[in-house]
Amino acid sequence: MDPGPASAADAYDQGARVRREVLGDGPAESADAVTGDFHDFVTRYAWGGVWARPGLDRRSRSLVTLTALTAGGHLDDLAAHTRAALRNGLTPEEIEETLLHTAVYCGVPAASAAFSVARRVISEESGPGAAGA
Repeated sequence: MDPGPASAADAYDQGARVRREVLGDGPAESADAVTGDFHDFVTRYAWGGVWARPGLDRRSRSLVTLTALTAGGHLDDLAAHTRAALRNGLTPEEIEETLLHTAVYCGVPAASAAFSVARRVISEESGPGAAGA
């Protein structure tokens, strides 16, 4: 159930909090005169709106996000969201199964590229051998 409209400041603050919880405290992309409105939009609507909704848990949102990023070929974002998926409780095996499943629906080349990114990230986060490295 939608809790109703929140103030713009509340949506931004909630989005910034959710983003930090999901992606960690790593450096956020810096906003400037050209990208400031875009970063504000993403913080309010993607993080403060969609990721903050109660309908799916963060593990499920990570599964969907990994699939969507694979389908779109967004490998830079896939690396960050693979880290987030681990933080959200997915195991390396669940990430592998997710990417294997994407091969059927998104294509083998897309899944192959995603596996390369995921293998690197999981190795960095979990140590060598964690992703079959």
